[in-house]
Amino acid sequence: MKQVRIGIVGMGNMGKYHANYLLAGKINRCVLTAVSDAFAANLESYKQLKTFESAEAMIRSGEIDAVIIATPHFLHTTIGIDALQNGIHVLVEKPISVHKADCERLTAAHSDKKIVFAAMFQSRTESRWKKIKALIDGNELGKIVRTNWIVTDWFRTEAYYASGGWRATWKGEGGGVLLNQCPHNLDILQWLCGRPSKVRGFCQLGHYHDIEVEDNVTAYFEYPSGATGSFITSTGEAPGTNRLEIAGERGRIVVEQNKINFTRNEVPMLQFSKTAKAGFARPDVWNVEIPVENSGGKHEDIAQNFVDAILDGTPLIAPAEEGVWSVELANAILYSSLIGETIEMPLDAAAYEKKLNQLIAESKFEKKVVKTAVGEDFTKSFAANR
Repeated sequence: MKQVRIGIVGMGNMGKYHANYLLAGKINRCVLTAVSDAFAANLESYKQLKTFESAEAMIRSGEIDAVIIATPHFLHTTIGIDALQNGIHVLVEKPISVHKADCERLTAAHSDKKIVFAAMFQSRTESRWKKIKALIDGNELGKIVRTNWIVTDWFRTEAYYASGGWRATWKGEGGGVLLNQCPHNLDILQWLCGRPSKVRGFCQLGHYHDIEVEDNVTAYFEYPSGATGSFITSTGEAPGTNRLEIAGERGRIVVEQNKINFTRNEVPMLQFSKTAKAGFARPDVWNVEIPVENSGGKHEDIAQNFVDAILDGTPLIAPAEEGVWSVELANAILYSSLIGETIEMPLDAAAYEKKLNQLIAESKFEKKVVKTAVGEDFTKSFAANR
């Protein structure tokens, strides 16, 4: 194969976005050949391509080698399984599934490792996060002792939630800010700092909006190393904050307003504490603003890596199996809040699935759908500080 033929499932906002850069030739050695959507109106603009009203038909058409799945969340699992079992390479939008049990079903279908299965976690390509990962992996921070991420600049209006019948419902989306806005944050947090062993979540449902799912969240983590962490997010707070702190024995990294500030201890803090002769002494520090280009973090970066993996065997930046991490953590935060208990990780996938199905079955929420402003640019949500 010299060129990958790509199809897209789901021609809403994200599907159209992927189609635009593929049709513009921004990804090398591939071509968009087909699109699929259950709503015929969403296919009208793509008459130059093969169009299908079902993903199943496109997957079996012989017109594609790979598929980008950009549907509402619950469909990621069934479409992904179908594609993998039919020998189609898969790039799935975040989250890879709504809950951990479905993630496990989806990844279990990836039995043929010659088939490339990737997740759309484009933040991993951003130079800022790559620089911090290199610092952590190089032990420049020493043993991590604390993490704290306040990411409350995910502001969304009532019009946003009213723009689709599936949005912000247990049945249609399976959750709120944790599952829709925060998968990238949760993925980056675990990619950098590892996965927590205990989770305690406090989630307010419909606190700022007329929705039934969480829109205001505070969570506490404990890590196997003894480190602790917190994660705070909301879609109702403006102007909001986006500040990540990672504290280690050798110093502290602060990421805010597209800048990385590293306060480096000349002597590791625990070593200094045990050897200092004065009670109020502190380690001397270096204050360094780490230069970093504001580059990467584009969907196109992951799409090109996906194509390169298919044609050349290039290692994936975001293997879909790692997409389970952010879903599991989002599920654990919400589940902890719903049952009022600390969750020991790994999360019991069956228990959470049962709880989610109960929420869906017992929901009496009536969603009112209202058209949003025509021509509104949803790509503004791809903020550089994600």
